[in-house]
Amino acid sequence: MPKLTVKQSKKEAQKTPDSRAFGPLFNKDLGQHILKNPLVAQGIVDKANLMGSDTVLEVGPGTGNLTVRILAQAKKVVAVEMDPRLAAELQKRVHGTDDQRRLHIMIGDFMKVQLPYFDVCISNTPYQISSPLVFKLLEHRPLFRCAVLMFQREFALRLVAKPGDELYCRLSVNVQLYAKVEHIMKVGKNNFRPPPQVESSVVRLEPKNPPPPVDPKEFDGLLRILFTRKHKILSANFKQTGVLQMLEQNYRTYCSANNLMMEDSFDIKSTILGILESVGMADMRAAKCDMDDFLKLLLAFNQANIHFS
Repeated sequence: MPKLTVKQSKKEAQKTPDSRAFGPLFNKDLGQHILKNPLVAQGIVDKANLMGSDTVLEVGPGTGNLTVRILAQAKKVVAVEMDPRLAAELQKRVHGTDDQRRLHIMIGDFMKVQLPYFDVCISNTPYQISSPLVFKLLEHRPLFRCAVLMFQREFALRLVAKPGDELYCRLSVNVQLYAKVEHIMKVGKNNFRPPPQVESSVVRLEPKNPPPPVDPKEFDGLLRILFTRKHKILSANFKQTGVLQMLEQNYRTYCSANNLMMEDSFDIKSTILGILESVGMADMRAAKCDMDDFLKLLLAFNQANIHFS
């Protein structure tokens, strides 16, 4: 018998019985953890409140445990699957059924494909693309009605965190600016095949329609500064040399582009501190600020021709 190399041995050790369903070996590097509990799968679909006229986008359908339940309630499913082997298994699962004509499979990287129209998104999300997936969905037009998404537990809790919560962060604020987010279900490791190393949660996300008229890059630029040290007072974060240099450069660029004269006495540090004082936020902390605080501060800076993108 030929001797196995270290690399081969490792691969063989990963081939456990739980790693298979409908034939293919799941690729953990692609975040392939198939939801096997039918009650949880049905609960996820039920939370989407599907209508018979809906087109549903499913991200990472795997072998179709969610897909077949979505097809039972919706008009059409567009499933984006990166692994051609799993796409083939899903195609075989519906072959010869009434569902076959209502299922369209797109093989490719979700972050690179052009998304079609959809009313609802349902996803057992590959955890390594959680954040970019959320923002790609929120940037999609026309806006969808809702998304029911599975994430790693901590990421899900960050999405729904409120001011004062330990996990409240830049992500929380950026997402909640454009959507209502609700934690709807905890899902334990043993509900998956193979089991992941982390606990999971399901959230329901509803985009605000119409979306607020805020430049997302500008808003995130402000949040980057504020959440660098979220427990420090805001004025301390703005006193950092790199922040002051960046904002002064942005100010000069804006003035030049808009044919505005800069005063000889202009000082970026005193200008910023003056703005913070004018809105009563110099001694506030990002960890305790709410959405109205952030929007009020962004408006005050923009009115003084100071921008963050």
